[in-house]
Amino acid sequence: MTTTGYLAVSIGLALIGVIAAFFIGRFTAPKHPKKPEGLTVAELIQQIVHDSHDGIVVLNHFGDVVLHNPRAEELGIVRNNRVDDRARKAAEGVRSSNEVVYVDLSPLDGYRTGRQPEAVHAEVRLLVENFIVVDATDESEAVRLEKTRRDFVANVSHELKTPVGALALLAEAVLDASDDQDEVRRFSAKIMQEATRLGTLVTELIALSRLQGAEKLPELSDTEIDVVINEALSRSKLAAESVNISINVDEPSGFVVPGDRSLLVTALTNLLDNAVAYSPPGSPVSVSRRLVDGHVEIAVTDRGIGIAEDQQIRVFERFYRVDKARSRATGGTGLGLAIVKHVAANHGGEVKLWSLPGTGSTFTLRIPAAAAEQNPTPVPAGTGDSGGEL
Repeated sequence: MTTTGYLAVSIGLALIGVIAAFFIGRFTAPKHPKKPEGLTVAELIQQIVHDSHDGIVVLNHFGDVVLHNPRAEELGIVRNNRVDDRARKAAEGVRSSNEVVYVDLSPLDGYRTGRQPEAVHAEVRLLVENFIVVDATDESEAVRLEKTRRDFVANVSHELKTPVGALALLAEAVLDASDDQDEVRRFSAKIMQEATRLGTLVTELIALSRLQGAEKLPELSDTEIDVVINEALSRSKLAAESVNISINVDEPSGFVVPGDRSLLVTALTNLLDNAVAYSPPGSPVSVSRRLVDGHVEIAVTDRGIGIAEDQQIRVFERFYRVDKARSRATGGTGLGLAIVKHVAANHGGEVKLWSLPGTGSTFTLRIPAAAAEQNPTPVPAGTGDSGGEL
């Protein structure tokens, strides 16, 4: 074989070796794992922290912020990447004791902005090594409910104390006047009046408690508005006649709403009783109904003393009275309009007020209509017993 032949064979063998080494290396070399599809565990944890309803802050051993979520800034725990000094001091306590520390991080007086909550409580604990985590929660709603509860208990105590004290004094007067039949009858009538007032107050407190969620409300069913108005009128008839007040009612409508009849009757009766109580004797009260934007509106209008603009929002508060003297004289409890407001809310509606001092007031109970009421068929005049005058 010539030199050229030997050279060609050598080059061929070398190429075969390179190709073989390439394929051997390709199939024997460790394969790099493919990146998993979707989010990694670290990315999931980061997303959870970012979207958490609680404010999360991680501090290093110097007390510097190394991680925090947007909620921490909303709660006012972190400002300009610096943690609240109260949280920083709590973190120092955790490092020295290795125990969980609870701290109040509520905004200080004069430092609270419109977006910040009223009450913020945090748990500060050791995370790993020298890192401390501050876990803060907005407790504003719980604080507000507790304040509402305390106010409610205080108001109830005050309201109950008056008739109970009156009953005790009247009972003592009856005992002292046991030999005078006329005095006994007079004091007994007052005892009956105070007992009735006390019973009404307790009944309305129970109704209000039920409406505010202490008891599950019944399922709503199709309820005829004409029936509700008729029943409310019958309940208010005696009080209206006693002060020579006529209640004028428009014609039956045939409107139907998904609701609880007894609650709607109670709400409308309260509006009628208020209209009668705050109207001068002999003046008229009117009741009308109409369909507006898919809602049935029942309006009760009086020609009474009216309500000043600055008091119109407060009249729906529990125990609030526009005229305390008149309310006491008529046996009012101050809960009637609060009950109306909650009945409307539990039906997905509302109660609206228009009033002008010296002219009168109009309270409108607005309840979503049943689906079939979007195109109601008018009821012919005179085909019901709710039209005309009471």
